[in-house]
Amino acid sequence: MSAFSLQSEEILYEQDDPISQVFFPERAIVSLVYLLEDGATTEVGVVGNEGLVGLPALLVGKVQSLSRAMVQSGGPALRAPAEPLKQFFDRGGHFHQLLLRYSQARLDQLSLLAIYKTHYSIREQFAYWLLSISDRAHSDELHLTQKFIAEMLGIRRASVTDAARPLQEAGIIRYSRGRIVILDREALEVTAGECYQVMKRAFTHFLEIV
Repeated sequence: MSAFSLQSEEILYEQDDPISQVFFPERAIVSLVYLLEDGATTEVGVVGNEGLVGLPALLVGKVQSLSRAMVQSGGPALRAPAEPLKQFFDRGGHFHQLLLRYSQARLDQLSLLAIYKTHYSIREQFAYWLLSISDRAHSDELHLTQKFIAEMLGIRRASVTDAARPLQEAGIIRYSRGRIVILDREALEVTAGECYQVMKRAFTHFLEIV
């Protein structure tokens, strides 16, 4: 395993690429993005220092990525070749158990994302997404463009403005070009709804076990 610096907007691997390396972000954030044939995109997962990028390669071995792994926020990370790390995982022990627990937390995250897409408004999805990024950045100040947010949520850029405007008018966030500041986190959590708290508890429980 070696130290590595991830750069913003760097592609770690494309959709359908073989996963040959596993990345452990330390202060970076990586988005897992699914691309449709018509060019539309949507984020299906986000990884910060609570997890790793390349999990399928450790669970099942040589495999192609279902999504694009793109660095959202650059920073230091660790990386390791997938195959020897898979062999280490197969030996069992603490690392094996830890990854299984993390896998469960990721499955919970995917389930909740499906619920959001089906039952929650774009504003609620936007609030949830901001909180999930803030949690991983360990900061209430986020540098995110409208274009990037729209691509991650799979919505139009105008819909980002429509979702952000009432939150800004209520004093919950401050939104300017390429910069969002969370001013009232408690109110933003209320806007995000119950699924955010469920997701937060899942990852908090996982981190307490580490």
